[in-house]
Amino acid sequence: MSQGHGTLNILSDVEQVQGKSYDYIVVGGGTSGCPLAATLSKRFTVLLVERGGSPFGDPFIMEKKNFLRHMFQINEFTSIVQELVSEEGVANQRGRVLGGSTAINGGLYTRTNKEYIARAGWDENLVKEAYEWVESRVVFEPNLSEQQSFARDAFVAAGNVPFNGYSLEHVEGTKITGTIFDENGVRHCSAHLLHAGDPERLTVLLNATVKSITFSQVAGDGTKPRACGIRFIRSHEDLDSSYEVNLNPASDSESEGDVVLSAGAMGSPQILMLSGIGPSELLNKFNIAPMIDAPQVGQDIRDHPGINFLLDAGIGNVPLALPDPSQVVGIASSSRFLFQYAGGSKTSSGAGRALLGKLAYPSSKGNLELNSTDPRKNPSVRYNYLLEENDLEEFVEMVHEMKKIAQSMDSALGTKYCDRMDEIISGQKQEHNVETKKGLSTEEELREFCKMNKTSYLHGHGGCSVGSVVDKDYKVFGVEGLRVVDASALSDLLSTSPMGTLLMLGRYQGIKMLRERAIGE
Repeated sequence: MSQGHGTLNILSDVEQVQGKSYDYIVVGGGTSGCPLAATLSKRFTVLLVERGGSPFGDPFIMEKKNFLRHMFQINEFTSIVQELVSEEGVANQRGRVLGGSTAINGGLYTRTNKEYIARAGWDENLVKEAYEWVESRVVFEPNLSEQQSFARDAFVAAGNVPFNGYSLEHVEGTKITGTIFDENGVRHCSAHLLHAGDPERLTVLLNATVKSITFSQVAGDGTKPRACGIRFIRSHEDLDSSYEVNLNPASDSESEGDVVLSAGAMGSPQILMLSGIGPSELLNKFNIAPMIDAPQVGQDIRDHPGINFLLDAGIGNVPLALPDPSQVVGIASSSRFLFQYAGGSKTSSGAGRALLGKLAYPSSKGNLELNSTDPRKNPSVRYNYLLEENDLEEFVEMVHEMKKIAQSMDSALGTKYCDRMDEIISGQKQEHNVETKKGLSTEEELREFCKMNKTSYLHGHGGCSVGSVVDKDYKVFGVEGLRVVDASALSDLLSTSPMGTLLMLGRYQGIKMLRERAIGE
């Protein structure tokens, strides 16, 4: 039975697509996958396959007042948030729903800077057009809450200047960002961009997890395997029953389309490995026949390390924090640090206001490996947060800057936020017996605190990087008919919130793929 939102053709019965063929198959209905599928459908038939369900009509997803409530309802196979703990013990979350992480995040929208666009080799004019296409549909200027107005003033008072007002550009100082929550507090995630597609050509299949890509061994040039479809399962059932859909064969007037992985920084390298594209030694451990020995699959993954201080706990006369996603950011110290202040942070005892800091340009890198041949389970991930000495030094410097912000908050409200930060650091040191280590200075103790309390900013990049796993057109080396278009393909870490640029990338690459086939729009 079809279930949809408006005119979207959304299916949850795999039998309705079993054995069918499409011009393009997009795996992953997340940040990049939805705008990519919508764009391609303007001319071609597209199947978008999503492992989770629909966000439409779900108040836990769509209503701002319920921000973060889904973080308290996590299970291994069915929740809209899938939690992964990295090998170094840092918790990460993945969206398991149409819309991906744009359906579960804080909604902060911003563009990347021109330097990043130049390094990526993107067409600046097309990037601008793609950003504007996204922004005209799902991005809004926020009305600042009392908390966020307070954060704006505190950041400026602490020296995060100039104040740049409302801006979608990534500029140093303090600014009000875009948001995907509208004036009524309703979320507009990447799934809403599917409405820009052609409902006659675009099919969305929910609750279907891709097991592997299928290949024809005879490619156009007679040497390379060619992706010809996907094999998948119902997400909530066992692995025994699998289904297949295929790409349409080439015709006299049209070349053949592609399977495009947009399953995210964890999902896309995992699917490549499950399909026999990855480090041969690792694949052999799981009895996966290596088709392409690609040792760089899963390598050079990166994330922004962050830290957050829950400031309300233990302080009297501070009202309970309401769900309040960040709408203001402070970008400081040559854009190396990014600061936010938000209400509703997840804690063991509930929610409260937190001051957050992010290291924007970490140099530490990690790797991802298979943990199971079950595609529903998380891969094994190690980000190596703060492994590089320079990252740790900058992280400590960032905490000092956060104390300046807390001091400016104290001056404005008469709170004890700076004292609270000292209490948190002091209490953590005692808990881990850091103070008993002879010869440690205060600064060295702070370094230990940072290493113990680093968190993820949930901005995973890499694993299928341009230049090592895919080419500049996001085509996977060694095969034909297969691309990766998502955060895993980025060879450089976006310094700001990646959502806006990943939404742009789906639209951008969709237009590029249409132009490759010499049809324009």
